[in-house]
Amino acid sequence: MKGGGQHTSPHELCCRDMEKSIMRASLVTLLCIFLCCGPAMAADRVVKIGITQIVEHPALDAAKQGFMDELAEHGYDRSRVIYDLQNAQGDFATAQAIAEKFANGKVDLILAIATPTAQATANVIREIPILITAVTDPVAAELVESIEKPGTNVTGTSDLTPVAKQMELTKVIAPEAKRVGFMYNPGEANSLVQLELAREAAAELGLKIVEAPVSNSSGVYQSAQSLIGRVDAIYVPTDNTVVSALESVVMVAESAKLPLIAGETNSIIRGALATVSIDYYSLGRQTGKMALDILDKGYEPATMPIQYMEDVELVLNLLAAQRMGVTISPALLEKADQIIE
Repeated sequence: MKGGGQHTSPHELCCRDMEKSIMRASLVTLLCIFLCCGPAMAADRVVKIGITQIVEHPALDAAKQGFMDELAEHGYDRSRVIYDLQNAQGDFATAQAIAEKFANGKVDLILAIATPTAQATANVIREIPILITAVTDPVAAELVESIEKPGTNVTGTSDLTPVAKQMELTKVIAPEAKRVGFMYNPGEANSLVQLELAREAAAELGLKIVEAPVSNSSGVYQSAQSLIGRVDAIYVPTDNTVVSALESVVMVAESAKLPLIAGETNSIIRGALATVSIDYYSLGRQTGKMALDILDKGYEPATMPIQYMEDVELVLNLLAAQRMGVTISPALLEKADQIIE
C-alpha cells in the first residue's frame, strides 16, 4: 500500500452498500407515506364551523344556505363538517353569548351573518378565523382596519347595495314624489351607512329623506304608520330589524297607496314593490369560496380583502304595484331582470 492508507475489505464495502440501500428505501417509504397518506388524512379531518345569525329572515337565510352549499360542493359534506347553527333572535347580548359558546367549543371557523352579529363575535373572539357576510361597511363597523387589508381575524363579503340606484328607481316609479320615508334601526351600523348614502342620492334627485327610526321588530308597524301623510314613498334598506317584520310595512304601504322600495330581492318577493339588488344566495356562495381558501389553503383573514358583489338586478312585483296603486311603465318592465306577478 502506498501512503499508509487503510484497506477496505470487500465485506465492508458490501455492508456499506446495503446500509445506503436501506436508507434510500426508508426515505422513499417515508416520502410515499407523506405524499399518499397526507392528503387522505387531511380529507378525513372533520371541521367544526359555527354559524351565527342576528335574526331570521329570507335574505340572511339565503346567504347562510349559499355558504353551506358552496362548501358541500367542494367536499365539505355532512361527513366532513359539523355546523353549529345559532340565531340571536335580534338580541345583541344573545349574539355575544353565542360567540362565547363558539370560543369555548373550539370551532375551526365562524360565519357571522349581519353587522350586529359580526360585531358581537369579533368583540369576543380574536384568534379563530371569522368570515362575515351581509355586512354593509366592515370598516365603519370597526371589524377590519381596511377593505384591502383587514389586519384582524375577520374578513368576508359586504352586502352594500346600490342605494343611489334604488333612490333613482323610486323617482322613476313615483316621478311626483318629493319625500321618501326611510325606515331603519339606529342601532344597526349598516343602516346608518345606508342612511347617509340615501341622503346624498336623494339630494341630487330633489328628494327629501324623512326618517322613521325603530328599535325592535314589534315597533315596525307603528313606525310605518307614522309616515302616512308625511311621505310620497317608503324605502326600506337592508335593515335587519325592519326586514324581519317587512309584512307590517307592506300592509301600511298597500292601505296608504305608497310605493314601497326595498334594498334586496327577498323583500320584493315578500310584497315590496321594487328594488335594484344583489343576490344574497350568491353572496353566501362567494363567502363560502373564501372559507375554502382558509380551510384548504391556509389563507389568513388579515390579508384577505373584503369582497363585494358587482352584479345587480332590477326586480319588480306587479301584484304589489296593483295593491299600492302604482303603474309600472313599459320601459321599466322591459329593463326588469325579474318580474313577480
